[in-house]
Amino acid sequence: MPKNCAAWASRWRVSLGFVLAAAYLVLAQPSRLTLLFGAAIALAGLLLRAWSAGYLAKNQRLVTGGPYSYTRNPLYLGSALIGLGCVVAGRSWTMGVAFAAFFLLVYWPVMEREAEFLRGEFPQAFEAYSRQVPLFLPKLIGIPAGRERFQWRLYRKNREYEAAIGYVCGMLFLAFKMWLR
Repeated sequence: MPKNCAAWASRWRVSLGFVLAAAYLVLAQPSRLTLLFGAAIALAGLLLRAWSAGYLAKNQRLVTGGPYSYTRNPLYLGSALIGLGCVVAGRSWTMGVAFAAFFLLVYWPVMEREAEFLRGEFPQAFEAYSRQVPLFLPKLIGIPAGRERFQWRLYRKNREYEAAIGYVCGMLFLAFKMWLR
């Protein structure tokens, strides 16, 4: 991936995410079953993001404990689960295709860019870590856990509670939209 493409994706990912979310709110057509099932999938992603945020000390150290011992990008895996859950909840397969394209075109380059940054900041430690732990899909066996512990202080500092608020608001909106139909 060209560096300028990864930089563009990193710069525009949040703004493009809001555009995608607005389209989703218009196109979503939830049913009771899809809302319940999708909300459960999204909740799993939200919990993974919360667990991850409690370990993440950005730009201070290479985090290898907790969820980072299974995947190098548990926050993005959590976001993917939230997106999948929202697609299921909203019963919009058009948005499913749009979300998949968005994730591959925006978040994949961002993950690669962040790996390059970590490789530069923590050269020896990152090389060993990246040989053991996959970039995205978790490896659930044979990985030694890091020494770090979950810290609520980091969860709050990383403002992950904002994702929880967004999740609750989104699910309430979908429930209200379903009720109106």
